[in-house]
Amino acid sequence: MFQINSRTARVVVLLSFTFPLMAEEAADKKPEPEGWQGAVETGVIATSGNTDTSSSQAKGEFTYQTGPWREGIKLEAMKSTDGDMTTAERYLASNKLDYRFGKKSYVFGLLRYEKDHFSAYDYRFSETVGYGRKVLEREKLSLELEGGVGGRHQKPDSSGPREDDAIVQASGKLRWGLGETSEFAQDLLVQSGGDNTYTESVSALKAKINHHLAMKLSYSYRHNSQVPAGTAHGDASTAVTLVYDF
Repeated sequence: MFQINSRTARVVVLLSFTFPLMAEEAADKKPEPEGWQGAVETGVIATSGNTDTSSSQAKGEFTYQTGPWREGIKLEAMKSTDGDMTTAERYLASNKLDYRFGKKSYVFGLLRYEKDHFSAYDYRFSETVGYGRKVLEREKLSLELEGGVGGRHQKPDSSGPREDDAIVQASGKLRWGLGETSEFAQDLLVQSGGDNTYTESVSALKAKINHHLAMKLSYSYRHNSQVPAGTAHGDASTAVTLVYDF
């Protein structure tokens, strides 16, 4: 059964004050590009000699815009091997639906599923609803913040019981253009519940090769406040990938 704690109650109160802001912005609507946009990226790193290791990663982010509605789909897969042994394997899928009010505010619903064979949790599934707002939007600098509430279902290992609890979620997305051909991106996600607080940070630097292709260097860090005995609280990964934007 879900348990609503004091943090959840505070976020619900804060969200209740956002609806007057939405009404004020409704008259300031501006059409956004319609249809599909997105990016796919992939990267492989292999070493041989004294050690025989390889790492591969693939990601896809797709957005469909029609009127005030925006749908976002994110897919990720990562695998690392050392000889014949798999040392890391992670998969992520999420689907997000926004309804936008004007140029800055929107409400959203998000479904997120993550499976990691080598982390503190075998899998994690969450469903959240909330409010988002573009708090900064300049020519080469933007910042978008979100807050919401929902439920989370996670399993510490393949044989242990599933944990269900209510969560408060906060996230941020920063984009900073460093020049005509490069961009820095920072994404942050925090899900806090009674059983565990999960934090995910992704920092990336992307440099364009041409209109559609770019090289990307990224650093990801994931942290759980509560983990089973003998398991590390944090996991980090660095990747170099080739990105195709469309």
